[in-house]
Amino acid sequence: MSMLSFSDVLNKNGLDPAKVRLIRHVMSNPRFKKCYEKGMVLEYTCRQDGDFNKKSKLFDYWAIFIGDKGTYSKLFGVYKVLNSVPDTSDVIPKDYPCPESFQGQGLFYELQYIDDFKEYEGRLIIDWKTADKESMSQSWYQKGTIEKPIIAIQDDAKKVFSGFENLFLNYDELKEIVENPTIYESWHTALSSVNAIYLIVDTETGKQYVGSAYGEKGLLGRWSCYVDTLHGNNKKMKELICNYPNRYHYFQFSILQILPKTATADDVIKVESLYKRKLLTCSFGMNDN
Repeated sequence: MSMLSFSDVLNKNGLDPAKVRLIRHVMSNPRFKKCYEKGMVLEYTCRQDGDFNKKSKLFDYWAIFIGDKGTYSKLFGVYKVLNSVPDTSDVIPKDYPCPESFQGQGLFYELQYIDDFKEYEGRLIIDWKTADKESMSQSWYQKGTIEKPIIAIQDDAKKVFSGFENLFLNYDELKEIVENPTIYESWHTALSSVNAIYLIVDTETGKQYVGSAYGEKGLLGRWSCYVDTLHGNNKKMKELICNYPNRYHYFQFSILQILPKTATADDVIKVESLYKRKLLTCSFGMNDN
C-alpha cells in the first residue's frame, strides 16, 4: 500500500483536496493528442462542455494529469479556476488545432497557474485507478479527496534526445519512447520533425531492412507503426514474425540519413532505393522490392 497519496501533496501545499478537481487527459483521445503535440494542453483543458460547470462548481482548483502507461498519470500542473465565458468562435485560442470544438454550447475557463506545485510537474506519477468505489468508473475527472497513490517522483523528469547520429534502439526501447510522450517529449519533437531513411537489423541473423519515413509526423509516425504492428506491414517481416513470434524483440532501429520535411515523397523514395542498392537488402535482406 502506498504511504503517500496526491491528497497529501495538496494538503502539504495548503490546498483542501475537497476543493480540487482532478482531470486526466489521454493520448487515445484524438483531439487531445493534437493539442498536446501543439503544446496546447492548458488551452484544451480550458474548454469544457456546458454541464462540466455544474459538476465542478464546488471545485476552486483543477489538477491536470496526462496519462502515460496504463492507468499511470503524470502531473501537468495545478490551476485556480477563475471566470468562464461561452465557447464561441471569438475565444478560440490562436492556432488551436480543434476549432470545431467551439460551438457556443460549452464554456471556456480562465485558469490561473499555481506555482506551488512546480517542483512536481512532469515528475509526480500517480495511479489513476484506485479501490475507491467512486473512481471505479475510471472517469477522466474525479474528486481530489479520492486517494490516488503516488507511484514515483522522478529525479529526471524528461529523457533528453540523444541525437540522430547516436540513435540505436531495440524494439522495446522504441516502444517505451513512443508510448510515453510526456517523459520523451524531446524525442517526439525531434523524430516528428524530420523525414528519414532508416535501417532495421534482425540482430539474430544480421539481415537488414531499409525503409523511408515521410509525411506529417515524419520518422516518429513511421516508427510508431512498428510499435503498433510489430512488423510495419512489411511482407518479409510479417513472415518472419509468423514463424518466430518473438523475433521483433531483436530488431535494432537506426537512421541512415536525415531528410528535410520539405522533401517530397518521390525524393525520399529515390534516396531509399539508393540505399537498398548499396546494402543489397532486396537480395540478401528483408526488403521485397
